Amino acid sequence: MTDQDANTPDTGTARRRALVIAAIVAAVALVATLITVAVTRTGETDAAPDPSPMAAPAPGPNPFERPAEWSEHRPAVHVTPGQDWMNDPQKPFFLDGLWHYYYLYNPDHPEGNGTAWYHATSTDLIHWEDQGVAIEKYGNGLGDIWTGTAVVDHDDTAGFGAGAVIALVTQQHEGVQRQSLFVSTDGGYSFSSYEGNPVMDNPGADDWRDPRVFWDDAAGHWVMALAEHDRIGFYTSPNLREWTYVSDVDTDGLGVLECPDIFPMAVDGDPDDIRWVLMAGANGAGEGKTTGTVYWTGTWDGERFTADDSGHRWLDHGADYYAAVTWDDPRLAPEERLASRYSIGWMNNWAYAGEFPTEDWQGGSDSIIRSIRLASDAGAGEGEGDGAVRLLSTPAEELRMLEGEPRPLADAALDAGGTIDVGDPASDAYRLRLDAGSADGSGEVRVKVLTGDGRFATVGYDFDAQVAFVARDADAIAAGMPEEYRTVRTAPVATRDGRVTLDVVIDVASIEVFAGDGEASLTMATFGAPGDRHVRIEAPRGPVTVSDASLTPLRVAPIERVD
Repeated sequence: MTDQDANTPDTGTARRRALVIAAIVAAVALVATLITVAVTRTGETDAAPDPSPMAAPAPGPNPFERPAEWSEHRPAVHVTPGQDWMNDPQKPFFLDGLWHYYYLYNPDHPEGNGTAWYHATSTDLIHWEDQGVAIEKYGNGLGDIWTGTAVVDHDDTAGFGAGAVIALVTQQHEGVQRQSLFVSTDGGYSFSSYEGNPVMDNPGADDWRDPRVFWDDAAGHWVMALAEHDRIGFYTSPNLREWTYVSDVDTDGLGVLECPDIFPMAVDGDPDDIRWVLMAGANGAGEGKTTGTVYWTGTWDGERFTADDSGHRWLDHGADYYAAVTWDDPRLAPEERLASRYSIGWMNNWAYAGEFPTEDWQGGSDSIIRSIRLASDAGAGEGEGDGAVRLLSTPAEELRMLEGEPRPLADAALDAGGTIDVGDPASDAYRLRLDAGSADGSGEVRVKVLTGDGRFATVGYDFDAQVAFVARDADAIAAGMPEEYRTVRTAPVATRDGRVTLDVVIDVASIEVFAGDGEASLTMATFGAPGDRHVRIEAPRGPVTVSDASLTPLRVAPIERVD
């Protein structure tokens, strides 16, 4: 996907305009020791190192405060471009001791159209270093560069040399979307256009984009999932250059699909119980949601995905988790790779994508990196029967390396109208954890994040409705934003013995909520006013208890920018 209007699936029409986009995603100081790993296609190599809470370097005199020269809304721990515009993340890969990550970026924002691929590297998925534009837009006569997939061709199936990095991407020219191949022989830092582009010419479709590519070891060929309006088409190839259509999956009521993904996971970590997950960016207007990321579980036979009977689910219930990608760690053993994956999404929404109050860049930011796993579950409030499985989503363990000393909060029993004054966080980004309960199954707990002029965003849990929620209709910019911004977003999460846990990651321009044991997440961009921030826990109606609560500061993770 790419431009603002073109990525509004509720209309499904304006996708062909190559509007302004992009941004410098960047990256920060590499953690001291590079891990040199021999990577194979299956990735059966040395295990990944455990994240260390002390691994992060201190950016300046106070590691928990953003540098004074940063602009007001520049996040402390989220990836943003230095300037211009950013949107879709691209699936990272691991090569020669580094994670390589790309995102759509428009260096000509706001005057010029179209996107390129911007490149960043990291040793730990937390600290990033800018590497500049890796695939230029408008370089081969086929248009700008949209979403796709970069893979390492370890066995030289494509004929460009063992270990070449091959990117399959959508290019759009005069409204026609085609798939092109770009080759890197320097480890993913720069790419050249394949002389045979496009490798897949448009068959006459308006929407035909965002190839997700992986090697299917069992089938012995490459597989591509392609977003084709309201369906996902599947193609196979022996060499990444010649593709054959083999099947598709139709959807209904989800608008124009984008950014598909497909991967296997072990249910509850059991390698003998494997399901496949099919994912896509979608429009949830028919279900009272915004654009977001949906998924299905099912089986894959090398050419065809067959969905379970449980229908689609939402990976995140907030307004700002779009174009999500997932990946595993090739350094882990096969069983571990199937047990969990990473995920990252674009923390923005095409309903208001260019309206955030950031002056030195536009397009929002990426989410924090999450860990997702597939678990057997009875539905947690969405009505599925026994035997259903769902993706659970929690902050990745790597986030711990930014954590400072937690400040525990005293357990408390609140009557209706009661409050706990948490105080002013001693960091620009922080993590609030708590366990809340209601003896009679009613009432509500709220966490209110206040900013300098008394404006606020609210995280909460409604024990009557059994839903977690985020409301930003009273934040600093809500009054001037479209209605989609002001709508309260909810996620069904069942209590356990009358209690629910909330794990909330708060940065200067975002709130990410993880409820239960990862049963639901809600991602929301939200903006405060200048000045001190304050946190308060409230029980607006009915008695609730709060226990095991803590406030943990997060060290700033500045991105190391190129000149």
